[in-house]
Formats: sequence, C-alpha cells, structure tokens
Amino acid sequence: MLEQIDFTQVNWARAQFALTAMFHWIFVPLTLGLSFLVAFFESIYVKTGNPEWKRLTRFWMSLFAINFAIGVATGIIMEFEFGTNWSNYSWMVGDIFGAPLAVEGIFAFFIEATFFAVMFFGWDRVSQKTHLFATWMVAVGSNLSALWILVANGWMQLPVGMTFNPDLARFEMTNFWAVLFSPVAISKFTHTTASGFMLASVFVIGVSSWFLLKGRHLQLAKRSILVAATFGLLSGLFVAFSGDEAAFTNAHHQPMKLAAMESLYNGGVPTGLIPFGILDPAKRPGDSKDPFLVKVEVPGVLSLLANRILTSFVPGINDLVYGNPEQNILATGVKIERGRIAIAALADYKEARQAGDEPAAQSALATLRANQEFLGYGYLDRPEDAVPPVALTFYSFRAMIALGTILMLVFVLFLYFTWTDRISQQRWLLRLGVLSIFLAYLASEAGWIVAEVGRQPWAIQNLLPVTVANSNLTAGTVQTTFFLFLAIFTTLLIAEIRILLKQIQTGPEGH
Repeated sequence: MLEQIDFTQVNWARAQFALTAMFHWIFVPLTLGLSFLVAFFESIYVKTGNPEWKRLTRFWMSLFAINFAIGVATGIIMEFEFGTNWSNYSWMVGDIFGAPLAVEGIFAFFIEATFFAVMFFGWDRVSQKTHLFATWMVAVGSNLSALWILVANGWMQLPVGMTFNPDLARFEMTNFWAVLFSPVAISKFTHTTASGFMLASVFVIGVSSWFLLKGRHLQLAKRSILVAATFGLLSGLFVAFSGDEAAFTNAHHQPMKLAAMESLYNGGVPTGLIPFGILDPAKRPGDSKDPFLVKVEVPGVLSLLANRILTSFVPGINDLVYGNPEQNILATGVKIERGRIAIAALADYKEARQAGDEPAAQSALATLRANQEFLGYGYLDRPEDAVPPVALTFYSFRAMIALGTILMLVFVLFLYFTWTDRISQQRWLLRLGVLSIFLAYLASEAGWIVAEVGRQPWAIQNLLPVTVANSNLTAGTVQTTFFLFLAIFTTLLIAEIRILLKQIQTGPEGH
C-alpha cells in the first residue's frame, strides 16, 4: 500500500489546501468580528438617533461587504478541493463531514445571504428596527457558518458519533448531537470566533488610527475605537479562557499535538511550560539530545494546564511514539501492528462475503472491530511518522501567544487614551494601531498553523492519514492547479486590498 503512494503528489495536495485555507482565513475572521461591530454601531444609532452613528455604521458596513464577497469566493474553492484532491477522504467520511457543511449551506449561509441584501440595500427602504434586525441576523448567520465548518473540522480532530461500515469501507454518522457537541468542536468554535472578534477590533482600531494620524474624521475614529477596543478586550479575555480549554482538550484527545506545541519529548511529573525557547534543529525522536538550545521554563504549569493538577504526568513525544508502560501509554509500533491487522481483517471480510462464507466473514469482522480504533496507524510506515512537524508547531504557537498578548495591551492603551480623550496626541500609539492590523493577521494565521499542522499526519485523527485521503492524481496535475490558485488568490487579495484602501481613503463622505 505505502509503495503505491506518490508522496510528491500528496505534499503538493497538502500545499494546495494549505494555500487555499490560509488565503480564505485572511477574509473569514474579519467577517466574523466586523459583522458584530457593525451591529453594535447600528444599535447605538437606533438607540440614540444620532445620524453620525448611522454614517459611521454605513462606512464600516461598506468595508464588511467588500471583505464578505471575496471571502465567499475563496471558501467555495476550498469545498471543491475535497472532491478534486481528497476524493478518498470524501468517500470514506463524506456522510459525516458533509452533514455540517450542508447545514451551513442551507441554513447559516441562507440567513447571511438573505439578510445581507436587506442590510446593504435596505437603508431608507425598511424601518429602522427591521434594518437593525437584518444587520444582527447577518452577524449571527456569519458566525453560524463558522460553527458548522468548525464542527466539521472538530470531528476530523476527534471522530465521534459514528461507526465504520465494512461493506462500503466508509464511516457513517450514528449520533449527530455527539458530532455537534464534541468538546473539540465547541472549543474550536469558541476560540476561533473570539479570535476573529479580536482581529476585526484591531482592524477598526487600525483604520481609525490612520484617520487620526491624517487628522480626518476625528469623531468617527474616536467612537469607532471606543467600541472596538472594548469589544476586542472582552474578546481577548475570552480567547485566553478558550485557549486554556483548547490545551486541556488537546491533552486528552490529541496528546501528540500538545507535545509538539511544547516540543516535549520526555514526559514528567510535574511538567513545565516553556514560554520561550530556541529548538535544536538536529533533535529527533528517540535520541538523547536536549530539544532546546535555549529555553525559559516555568515548572509545573504545563501539568496544571493539561490536567488541572500541578503534579500530573504529561506525555512527551517519546512516550507516545515508543510507549510508556508505567503510564499505560501504548507504543505507536504496537498501534501500527494492530492497524495492519484491522486492514487485513477488512480485506478478509470482503473476500469472505464475496465467497458467501458467512462464518469466516463474521470472524474477520470481529477481528476488525477489535482493532478498528487503530485502523489509520496501519497505513504508517514507522512509528516516527506519527510525529507532526515540531518546530513549525512550536514556533507558531509562541508567535500566536506573543502577538495575542501584544494586542491585548493595544486594546487597553487605546481604551484608556480614548476614554480620557487624549488619543489624538498619542501618535506613537496610533502608528502602533495601524501596524497592529498586520500583527493580528500574523497571530490568526499562526493559530491556524498550530491547529492543522499540529494534527499531522492525520486527516481523521487515528483513522485516516493524509497519505491515504488524497485523490489518484499525478503530481503535475496538482502542481498546475496549485500555481493557478496561487495566481487567482493573489489577484483576489490585491483586488480586495486596493478596493478597501480606496474605500478607506474616501471615508464616510459618501454615506
């Protein structure tokens, strides 16, 4: 089986999906957060009757509309790639993965699209309350879209509520509610949407800072900063809380990802957290080298975060790869053997069913069921293949945390100086506000890398490695489409930035 895999094609397919997802993720978090900020602005307008709040609302709404339209285009391409580049994946788990995506399309996106038209074109055509309702529904619909997509992604990281159908070699859903309310899905939704709120708040602060630096639209900028900094600060506190919950979830359902995030090779009691470290690039699983060239460690904190117990054991990469009998951790090599037994039993089952030998089929099925949880391991070549790229996961995680902390400080400073009406004099802070837009996007993309690179090599955790999930295409075909998409996405991004900049330079005069 492994000899038949074209790893060049697999890596190009990986790169293409990563490219698409990272471009798509440029637009999505801004949509998630800006939709709610626009709803806040319009609510204040309806409450106060002040036409300046209406002008402010319409300005930010125009930026939201530009970003929304281009974000939809990249999202559609990503869904098509499941069929073109990942057809084995789509066949094996389409019944489960497709359900939340279908709900997203016919329910959440329907709400977004319907009320978007009323929100954008309904000014002076419907009543104030009807228009405000439409604006709030766009915000709710946008975030409901995120919910269903993240439920699908969460299921890939914690496959629950399903059974394996040996006759069709497919996983089929048995409990929709288990899929919807899986701890990973809930954790991903709350953490991801809250981080989107932070990014949108930074975007509003950054654009408003530019207005203040240019001495334009001063009242609009200050009001926008006051609302955005408050929303961003509250969202940031929730991001910290949900991030802690995500680490706890990883510790119990994806311990290898947590070990890679911390570059933890040998578990211990207690285990320290590494806020800062430089990795030794020559470090490999199983060797005796120190994984760090330089590090700052806080004793016991990782144990506390992972298990809520300061003196608890947190497994490292070596424990998970080579096993730790004292902690009842099975070696990956054993899982590979049991996975291969499951794969062989599946083949025996099908052969027996075709031959009409029902006793042999039932015997093979029993063997398959006994080893089914290790099915995906049977496709790995060696135990070390279960280790994700450690350096990329480790540094991305620290970049996300560091940038998120800086953004929290930015929210506090902007809130303080705006509340005391001294923000216009703080030109250094205003320049930092503009720069923070780029920092927020870096933090957001780094978080995505931690979530997706950290779970490699799995398309479906423990059940389906990426190398088996792909389509039977040539590497040249995927390479060609990769560069086509790169050109298209870059063009879309340049178009969005130019349109946004033009709209920002125009300001709210047109409203």
